Amino acid sequence: MAASGYSDLREKLKSMTPHRDEEKNKYVDGTSNGSGKGRKRKFRESDEDEYEHSDDNAELREQEAHRVRSSILQKSIFTAEECALIEEKIDDVVAQGEAGLYREHTVDRAPLRNKYFFGEGYTYGSQLEKRGPGQERLYRKGEVDEIPGWVHELVIKRLVSSGVIPEGFVNSAVINDYQPGGCIVSHVDPLHIFARPIVSVSFFSDSALCFGCRFQFKPIRVSEPVFVLPVRRGSVTVLSGYAADDITHCIRPQDIKERRAVIILRKTRPDAPRLDSDSPLSSSPVERHAPLKAKRSHRRADPDAAHRPRVLEMDKEENRHPSASRHRRHSISSENYWRRGQDSDKHRESSGRKVKMRRH
Repeated sequence: MAASGYSDLREKLKSMTPHRDEEKNKYVDGTSNGSGKGRKRKFRESDEDEYEHSDDNAELREQEAHRVRSSILQKSIFTAEECALIEEKIDDVVAQGEAGLYREHTVDRAPLRNKYFFGEGYTYGSQLEKRGPGQERLYRKGEVDEIPGWVHELVIKRLVSSGVIPEGFVNSAVINDYQPGGCIVSHVDPLHIFARPIVSVSFFSDSALCFGCRFQFKPIRVSEPVFVLPVRRGSVTVLSGYAADDITHCIRPQDIKERRAVIILRKTRPDAPRLDSDSPLSSSPVERHAPLKAKRSHRRADPDAAHRPRVLEMDKEENRHPSASRHRRHSISSENYWRRGQDSDKHRESSGRKVKMRRH
């Protein structure tokens, strides 16, 4: 068990917010625990952050949930047999990554989640020299591995034949491999990098995609979502319009109950910026890099080995500095940070609800 007493982010989150699961779909189905119009309920995010929900605010959230729902297409395309075959291929990707057989920027490791870039990769989050929307950059051509043939044959061709995407649309494929309790914090896929729609296919287990959440850390907490979209194994989710551009989406720790993988298929914009050759994040040779050293030996193709409990860096830091928990950071973005000020004011006016967004 982790030093903090938790080996799974879901356990920590549930202990901090035991009431959240009961309320997570409140704004989606239009029901409310409150009684009497205009009655306000206070929701405390932290010692420094308090805001109020009212019936009027709930109505605005329901309207926003409708905008999200109306801009999502979801289909069940892949059979259980097809899923099993694709999942074997994903296990092969994990094994090759552990063996150091991919180029340096193909594999991106994070706590409880590994990301594998194919076709195109890009810098985001802590990799950026200057954080903020629009700062993400594609790696130079050849710095990530090509899209595997099985992705074309087993996934992309199936989506083309089903009419989900046109022939030749995809030039970027990302595989996110989650351990139980893993998450990805609220973000918008960079508008200047990727064309729309954003297509994802889920494997190994069922999960959920949440919209309009705010993340906080030390301890990790997630605010109530505007909309919760169930995501089944073998289902295809297509984001466009409002759901893709005007509201953040995330995967919460409590939504990853078993190992889960998602293949994200996108098209990069022709004018998407790339790292310059003199950038410190861009290595000079384009040929294959030296093999990567496996940093997480438990990330094997064997699911049991892949899901051993880990002590998160956030837990280590909290144990080293107990008083730091009084000063909590606010975070809502991993791949794209919403800018405070005019941009967030404009977003609040357009959505009709208050949204406080801060960097971490």
